[in-house]
Amino acid sequence: MSAPAKVSGGVAGPSRARISARTLRTDRWWLPPLLTTLGLATFVVYASIRSWVRTAYWVDQYHYLTPFYSPCLSDSCVPGSSHFGTPIGELPMWIPLGFLVLPFLLGFRLTCYYYRKAYYRSVWLAPAACAVAEPHARYTGETRLPLILQNVHRYFFYAALIVSLINTYDAIAAFHGEGGGFGFGLGNVILLVNVILLWAYTLSCHSCRHITGGRLKHFSAHPVRYRLWTLVSRLNTRHMQLAWTTLATLMITDFYIMLVASGTISDLRFFH
Repeated sequence: MSAPAKVSGGVAGPSRARISARTLRTDRWWLPPLLTTLGLATFVVYASIRSWVRTAYWVDQYHYLTPFYSPCLSDSCVPGSSHFGTPIGELPMWIPLGFLVLPFLLGFRLTCYYYRKAYYRSVWLAPAACAVAEPHARYTGETRLPLILQNVHRYFFYAALIVSLINTYDAIAAFHGEGGGFGFGLGNVILLVNVILLWAYTLSCHSCRHITGGRLKHFSAHPVRYRLWTLVSRLNTRHMQLAWTTLATLMITDFYIMLVASGTISDLRFFH
């Protein structure tokens, strides 16, 4: 007796109605994936340009350093911008000065659970929206290359913690006056808001939630971890908003420092 033939699933399954139209929805279902694509593309284009231009990323007068260039560890960095020394020699122009952390930050964002949903739906259209057939013939999930690499997200999380510490140091070091000593300006406010939101986004990560409370059979036996898990869970409910907000604050922080460093505007000082 021959084995039963395999049948395709999804919208092509034998139990589904034969409808030639991709969807019967009449609303603007295509708008959310379009806006998501435009938003992600805007950040990728802006961040790529700013990471490679090597200009207007450091304000020596106030010690403002854009996060796209932190840490700056090369002899190619402008004097004063290397808070942790210059263990790396001159770099060719095609290598960004922040090349050590950019791959880890990109990996952390790309493998983030929210961003996966965002670009799976908007870029790969898998699926683009509810009740809208996706164009792919079959579904393999995250079981094959390259999507199986999404499982390294927890390790990118550890790298993101280190980068957040570096950004925190940069924000504190920026409290620098014109003649030395303490100083406080609008740039400090922007840097602080950015780093606080970056910490919120990083700690709201699903991996952080699993680390604090995962694999526990009895929360009552681990009151400290339960408290941490509760706090992270509250942040986790805002993970999508924080994912988008931090993209905006990164660009705003870099853009403001670029304007000040290039002499286009002067930093609004509250205390010199």
